[in-house]
Amino acid sequence: MGTKSRETIYGASIRAAAERAAEARKDADRLAVEAWNARMLGFQGPAQPSPALGDALNARHRYLEVKCLGCNIHQTVALDIVRRPKTTPVHELERYMRCRQCSEVRRYPYKRSHLVALRPTKISASCPPSTWWPGER
Repeated sequence: MGTKSRETIYGASIRAAAERAAEARKDADRLAVEAWNARMLGFQGPAQPSPALGDALNARHRYLEVKCLGCNIHQTVALDIVRRPKTTPVHELERYMRCRQCSEVRRYPYKRSHLVALRPTKISASCPPSTWWPGER
């Protein structure tokens, strides 16, 4: 006479708890990104504390909007190709950002940038930086 395996007894409840935990993490990451975006767009800072790269990607915000303080151009940076650990806070990327156009004019790496917001999509004609707000989508 055999007994039921632990997988049979506890498997379904363990899988359901793991799914609930994953959804809770997604909700928490989404709320953290929305709070950071509201602070950055409403008050223009401070950028610290910010969500981690992994949290932003988990919340499906795959792009970081950056504004050059020299030429006032807005650009987006894809977070999934950034070569940093996923635990790196987003505000730490600011020191590595540089404007290509300003660097070519000055002939040295021009590193005066300002983080604007995390975005789910790239900047385009249908979604320019001045009309985007995280609560509209």
